[in-house]
Amino acid sequence: MTTEELPRPWLRQYDADTPHEIPLFDAPLYSLLDRAADQYPRRQALIFQNTRITYAALRERAERFAGALRRAGIAPGERVAVMLPNLPQTAEAFWGILKAGAIAVMVNPLYMETELCTNLNDAEVETLIVLDALWPRIAPLRSRLPVRRYIITTVDEALSFPLNWLYRLKQSRQQGAPVPYDDAVLRWKDFHKDAPRLSEPIRHPITRPALLQYTGGTTGTPKGVMLTHANLGTNARQILGIIKETADTPHKFIALLPFFHVYGLTTGLTIPAALAATTLPLPRYVPQDVLSLIDKHKPSVFPGAPAVYASLLQQKSLTQHDLSCIQLCISGSAPLPPDIFHRFQEITGAAILEGYGLTEASPITHINPRDTQKQKTGSIGLPLPGTEACIVDTDKGGAPLPPGEEGEMIVRGPQVMQGYWHKPEDTAATLRDGWLYTGDIAVMDEEGYFFIRDRKKDLVLVGGYNVYPREVEETLREHPDVQEAVCIGIREPLRGETLKVYITPRPGATLRRADVIAWCRQKLASYKVPRQVEFREDLPRSSVGKVLRRALREEEERRQAEHAGSED
Repeated sequence: MTTEELPRPWLRQYDADTPHEIPLFDAPLYSLLDRAADQYPRRQALIFQNTRITYAALRERAERFAGALRRAGIAPGERVAVMLPNLPQTAEAFWGILKAGAIAVMVNPLYMETELCTNLNDAEVETLIVLDALWPRIAPLRSRLPVRRYIITTVDEALSFPLNWLYRLKQSRQQGAPVPYDDAVLRWKDFHKDAPRLSEPIRHPITRPALLQYTGGTTGTPKGVMLTHANLGTNARQILGIIKETADTPHKFIALLPFFHVYGLTTGLTIPAALAATTLPLPRYVPQDVLSLIDKHKPSVFPGAPAVYASLLQQKSLTQHDLSCIQLCISGSAPLPPDIFHRFQEITGAAILEGYGLTEASPITHINPRDTQKQKTGSIGLPLPGTEACIVDTDKGGAPLPPGEEGEMIVRGPQVMQGYWHKPEDTAATLRDGWLYTGDIAVMDEEGYFFIRDRKKDLVLVGGYNVYPREVEETLREHPDVQEAVCIGIREPLRGETLKVYITPRPGATLRRADVIAWCRQKLASYKVPRQVEFREDLPRSSVGKVLRRALREEEERRQAEHAGSED
């Protein structure tokens, strides 16, 4: 299947000034930061509480951190992990790792024992940057991790006087074991103190990984997605080709999407750097904090998820805040309900662009046009400039199916990953002849708009995160009172899906919902913890004894339909 053979009806829907192709980004990704610092050195790159960091200062901090990494013996190509919420240090570390020629591994601070050991060992991470509050979770695992060097930072290091002093005073009054600093456990400020500035020239940025992002992917257990400098840089260019913003306009981005997720990294760090824009990091989502931030800093761009927009609309104090400063919203991770779309648009006056992506594509492949007259309800939009997409037979693949027919959506473009880290078989199964097989069942209409219908695999998307039911089931089977556990995803308007588990207790065992939830919370990240638990004496099975997940899903769908009917 060649480019010439593939119909691209979406090109006719592009605005007249939208490019059909995007030049490949063939420079180090950190050149986005360098360009911003050269052209707009005094612009604010980051504003966090009472701390303001200009682009010139951010570049200097990143280069000193890069110099400290090299001084510590970290070679180009080595993986350096960052386990932090959205703080200025997260940005400094990310850009510094790239400037040292190393590969960033962004780690979810919610990860627990199994996830941390699996991912850090797979990536062979020897250096981990982590928040002091997370140390109690890391310390018991040290003998099982490949990490030789821990760099510990604190929230007060993100603050300026007097907030930093007040924060330290508050923390000193709270109980908790101090971090045992030594030659292997280093303070953030000590690690890069007096370090020389370094910016490692990146050769072959088209094939050189910048980011190793772990995901369940499209084929099973967590895998490290290798995203190159070119992948990430080109994806930023593609998005700018649609939103049509330039550095001439000083924008401010709300950054509540986590930097450890490639969606948050792209919309909170790389695209703002490409626009020399200001990022407003939020370490955690608190609706009133977001509204206060909007009042104070007047952000113009608001990347988010449906659940975020919905929760803001539910705030009783919403009418006391002026959201008209927001000009553009980018929504992803789950379908945006039409009523939320229209209500948020009415309050802000912003253009809301709903899109689609996956980690393996850096991450965005589709987005709706900025012109609201060209948007279609329920659609993920059109392929980005330079991106090809089509629908193929779910089982056989092969030639593109005609418009209106459902099948698996596959995509091809410069943002598609290099492959999975040390997993050639998984890479070959997902990348075929340059096409990324997404595992999503979709349909394309006559005009080139795509609509997601379902997923080919058992993958469940919870709040934008990939969850594989098997991991939840295996965790539950370790419980001494659980005989069998089956997990499925249930459609939920705002989060996309939530998890439900069906439990068959062992004979004579007394098991409660609270026991199941508590067990999962000890073992899994919070978004992997089921919200619903149902106990059963038996489960639907096939003739060979296999549990029929489809029967459970259909049962839940009937239950939801009956509930909706009774409400009507």
